[in-house]
Amino acid sequence: MSETNSRDSTAPETIEVPYDEFRTGLPAGRFRVIVNPERARKYVKHRLMLTALILPIIGTGIGMAWYGYPWIGLGLVLAGIAAHRLVTHQAPKILLHMAGQDARIYREAIDFEILEVRLAR
Repeated sequence: MSETNSRDSTAPETIEVPYDEFRTGLPAGRFRVIVNPERARKYVKHRLMLTALILPIIGTGIGMAWYGYPWIGLGLVLAGIAAHRLVTHQAPKILLHMAGQDARIYREAIDFEILEVRLAR
């Protein structure tokens, strides 16, 4: 019994692209980039240390509310929650920007299968 190829032969394949070529070719439209959104969220939250940045803001807001400044406290809590949600929602775009600026992040995104680079057709 012969094996059938489940992939379409005309589908673009993922390619290994050096960082310098990626950085110059992406704005020119030479590559199609596919970002895994779930993995991008986890990676960006980890890379930006988002929890370590947001928790003090929320904690300060709670402290302000306890010490008699409820509106300022509420504002800080809401700002912390909104910032967290904004970053996690925009994580694929943030990752693509970070990968375009730093070769190490680009290599990690490729190695962790967060980012796929294909030739544009």
